[in-house]
Amino acid sequence: MESTTKIELPVLLPDIPDDRDACVLRLVRDLRALRAVLDVHVVDAPGKEASLLCVHYDSDGVGLGDVERAAVQAGAAVTARYGHAVLPIRAIDGEDAARRIEAGLRRVEGVLHASVSLPAQRARLEFDREILDETTIRTELEAMGYGPPTRPRKGGEERENGDEPTGLLARMVANKELVLSLGAGLLLAAAWSGQRWLSLPAMAALPLYLAAYVLGAWDLAGHWSRALRKGNLTFDIDLLMLVAALGAAALGEWAEGAFLLFLFSLAHALEHRALDRARGAIRALADLAPATARVLRDDALVDVPVEDVRAGEWVIVRPGERIPVDGEVRRGRSVVNQAPITGESVPVEKGDGDEVFAGTVNGEGALHVETTRAAGDRTLDRVIQLVEEAQTRKAPTERLTDRFERIFVPLVLLSAFALAILPAVMGWWTWSTSFYRSMALLVAASPCALAIGTPSAVLAGIAQAARNGVLIKGGVHLEKLGAVAALAMDKTGTLTVGRPDVTDVVPAGAVSPDELLRVAGAVEKTSQHPLGEAVVRRAEAEGVALPEAGDLESLTGRGVRSSLDGRVVEIGNLRLWEETGVPVPEEVRAAVERLSESGKSVMAVRHGERWLGTLGVADRPRPGVRETLDRIREQGVGTLVMMTGDNRGVAEAVAREVGIDEVMAELLPEDKVAAVKALLARHDGVAMVGDGVNDAPALATADVGIAMGGAGTAAALETADVALMGDDLAGIPFTVGLSRRTRAVIRQNLAVSLSVIALLIVATTTGIFGIGPAVVVHEGSTLVVVGNALRLLRYRPRAEEAFPDSSA
Repeated sequence: MESTTKIELPVLLPDIPDDRDACVLRLVRDLRALRAVLDVHVVDAPGKEASLLCVHYDSDGVGLGDVERAAVQAGAAVTARYGHAVLPIRAIDGEDAARRIEAGLRRVEGVLHASVSLPAQRARLEFDREILDETTIRTELEAMGYGPPTRPRKGGEERENGDEPTGLLARMVANKELVLSLGAGLLLAAAWSGQRWLSLPAMAALPLYLAAYVLGAWDLAGHWSRALRKGNLTFDIDLLMLVAALGAAALGEWAEGAFLLFLFSLAHALEHRALDRARGAIRALADLAPATARVLRDDALVDVPVEDVRAGEWVIVRPGERIPVDGEVRRGRSVVNQAPITGESVPVEKGDGDEVFAGTVNGEGALHVETTRAAGDRTLDRVIQLVEEAQTRKAPTERLTDRFERIFVPLVLLSAFALAILPAVMGWWTWSTSFYRSMALLVAASPCALAIGTPSAVLAGIAQAARNGVLIKGGVHLEKLGAVAALAMDKTGTLTVGRPDVTDVVPAGAVSPDELLRVAGAVEKTSQHPLGEAVVRRAEAEGVALPEAGDLESLTGRGVRSSLDGRVVEIGNLRLWEETGVPVPEEVRAAVERLSESGKSVMAVRHGERWLGTLGVADRPRPGVRETLDRIREQGVGTLVMMTGDNRGVAEAVAREVGIDEVMAELLPEDKVAAVKALLARHDGVAMVGDGVNDAPALATADVGIAMGGAGTAAALETADVALMGDDLAGIPFTVGLSRRTRAVIRQNLAVSLSVIALLIVATTTGIFGIGPAVVVHEGSTLVVVGNALRLLRYRPRAEEAFPDSSA
């Protein structure tokens, strides 16, 4: 497997053989539990204190950072030996140039893995810092002819000649491949029309055809010649096209050969301009944050570049401005539109102590924000970096087509060679007919559309997700999410709000609800218990004034005791009174039983000799969660499962309220991993939703791990396969729908590509199509699959856009 990477991490093992064996087994078990880890074994290192833990993993399924974090959790040590880089490239030749670049980089000593996305124009590498550094890698890329553009463009996307080229010459240089292609077309048109209508002699037309050849094959031949000089030869699409063009010239079919190179180069130029729309989605993310910030320094406001703002400095954000830094509000109140980062459609109110993110839009109030993360470490920066890396992680379908091309292209060359000789030898065709049809076969069987169809869809799908507040960390996760049959969700903080609230106020006898809340709230005001805090919040929300109560006494497992107005106040479960023989009124007991049966935590309240009533407390479902789950089902996910450590009664009450199909209750954190494995045994695809921190092992066990609240925690961004930037389940129906749409587009592109190849092979070998018509259909199919992939940029998070996977 080309994407397999091997690293060696130091690990200290006990001297005692039995302890050593147990430690090795635990390390191997824990690391193998990480998805995409293929093999783990310990290698003794003579002369060194530590042994080496050798880990083999699939670099397209899991990153170096993920493996190192898992190794640390398992007990291994991590050094700075291994490096990771995502570098911009400029590759404008054939669709399979990615394989040529990867092959060249893998030959560099110290490179552990290289993955290239031609649509994203990015190369992802993992390398051994003891052998080479990032500067050396950049030098190698430049020597191969695929170095980064020379000048950066605002927002991180590169252009060869500045931000926006001005002047005719600058525009021509910035669009060199399109200019060369159009030049080849003009020369071809001049030579062909001159011969056809102006009686231009063949010898006079020949220099025009030769010039058209040179312009049409300029980039194609340039990259191939550099590969030849470095010994990095591959049987690829470029070779098929060059051989076909040269073969046409050898037959004297100069016009057809020039037409082939003209259309091939024109299709490439248009294809790259079209894919720039998808790359533009990421550029737009980078452009969200302003370039400068208004900073309070020495009691004066100073406009400084955002890169110079340090953590701890105060930034002043005026109404209507974009926030330039991640930070916490220290003064002022406003509403902030967080849609660019979290995808939330409703602006969020912000006040003292609330967190804000760079790139979000301030509302009508001025905010004083204390910077918590400087440029480079902001949520927006991390998202952009992770999206760029995600675009280089190949989807399973892309890896399959790569393997197919490596076998198919040499077979095409052999078939063309046989077609050029055997029919003529057997006397079926003339030599010229055999050779011409073999050249036409090279064009017909060139898998350009097959090579670009999947990566362009992955690029567009990941970009569209990022624009809507969802980070998908690779094509493999994008494809897998579109095939899930079951979705497991943690209860607390995922399906529910994540904090208890008073849901029921049940006074006893003639007691008013306000009196019940006044006494209970006064006592619980000094409590640190979540249930007590819930009582105080409810009393304050009802506008109940809370008097000062006496000292609070905690009665473990039963409740609390205090005093108010000279009388004892007791709050707790019924055991608090039953153990001391105090009779509980039937009215209170019935209320407790009723609330308990509905999954509530129940507190009875007694003030002196008077029973005031009961309070029901529960962690409430998130607003709109039932509708969200219904939309998830509409996307084809058949089974919705809730996992929780709560008792079964509470769990089933919440499940009934929100519409969950299956409940797994009373689970310890390690039990959730076993529960996910049980689901995997019953369903073809399982996704798990959690917070990305406490649920990290379960997320890693599922086919796809989804973390919520990625904008507020780096851990969620790092550990999950998919991160919802907003702290809300509403992004899941959109994400599943987008993944299913992407899978459908990939299948459509494969069908178009393979059908066109089959059609053209038959048409060219039987003489129905010559080189010219074959080129038109061939390059047209390439543009069709790219255009089809770019439709994903219009996918919107609306319920009515459900697009069920036809394979589901």
